[in-house]
Amino acid sequence: MLLPTLQRLSAGFFLGLRRGLGRCGDWLHEQPRLTGWFYPPRDDEAVEADYREFNLRYFAGFGEQEKMLADRPRMDFYHAAITQLVRPGDRVIDLGTGTGILAAFAARRGAAKVYAIDHSGILKHARRLADANQIETVEFVSTHSKNFTIEEKVDVILHEQMGDYLFDEAMVPNVLDLRDRLLRPGGLIVPNRFEFYCEPVQLNAERRIPFIWELKVHDYDYACLERSRPQDPQYYRHSSCDLGVVQHFLGVAEPALTLDLQTLQLADLPKEIRLTRTVVNAGRLDAFAVFFRASTGDGLSLSSSPLDAGRAPHWGFRMLRTDAAEYAAGEVVELTLTVKHWAEPDTWRWRVGTKG
Repeated sequence: MLLPTLQRLSAGFFLGLRRGLGRCGDWLHEQPRLTGWFYPPRDDEAVEADYREFNLRYFAGFGEQEKMLADRPRMDFYHAAITQLVRPGDRVIDLGTGTGILAAFAARRGAAKVYAIDHSGILKHARRLADANQIETVEFVSTHSKNFTIEEKVDVILHEQMGDYLFDEAMVPNVLDLRDRLLRPGGLIVPNRFEFYCEPVQLNAERRIPFIWELKVHDYDYACLERSRPQDPQYYRHSSCDLGVVQHFLGVAEPALTLDLQTLQLADLPKEIRLTRTVVNAGRLDAFAVFFRASTGDGLSLSSSPLDAGRAPHWGFRMLRTDAAEYAAGEVVELTLTVKHWAEPDTWRWRVGTKG
């Protein structure tokens, strides 16, 4: 009887402790002066270290790998790109190899040597898969890419480091590090070209979730809660893979940012983006949809757009929520997006211009 009693008491104590710490954290987030003290600003290295730790767990299991492998547009894009751009005899790095399928595509294309790099536990399964599929020219390397080095430079860097926000899987620093250290002059990065979009959208009414202070439910008015806007940045972002969520763009979609990993420098990424969209589809501004398009120099492309029926479905499109506002055709939507760390969306802040 003593042991079960101790277990119940311990469970109750730790449950109370977790709840207390959670309330304390919520309170701190609502005190701007104290937040900076207890949650000091983080530099790019700290952000990268956090993602590295997350990566070790998130991609080690079969679940996330299944989503990527079952994404037909994704797999067709990479198979076509490797078939077109990897030549027999090439030396190749596959960054973040996962189950090793891109490395296998390159090996079957005739690559003389493929270095398949991953620092998560999935690598043991990748080795077994390569043996089962008679892939012989792939060397699996269990390390983070920044710790990987070889004497002879490679001809191609393959990667699939795009997150839902494009930047949130440390694509830019990791690929640029390998490019600058290990890619021969004239070598290729696949994919190398990216368009980052942040488009004003109206959501389908049945899928739209308003801010709580915008609600009136059977004449029960929640407007007074606007004074208690949450401070948690995650509250202001939603994710979806459902093509039925976005009804239409308010304007004509244009890249808010374009980049080419062949030539990009880290300092080239802006800390602020300002965009304007002339409204061509009148309606309600509910959010700004974040998505991307990846492409190669040979015209192959891969999209995560919410209005692209052929989109790669395992990527979500992210919605930066705004207070609802109606726009007529010809009016202009203005957005200012400020970013401390592109790889950490919690540091993104956005502001909609005042309608004049």
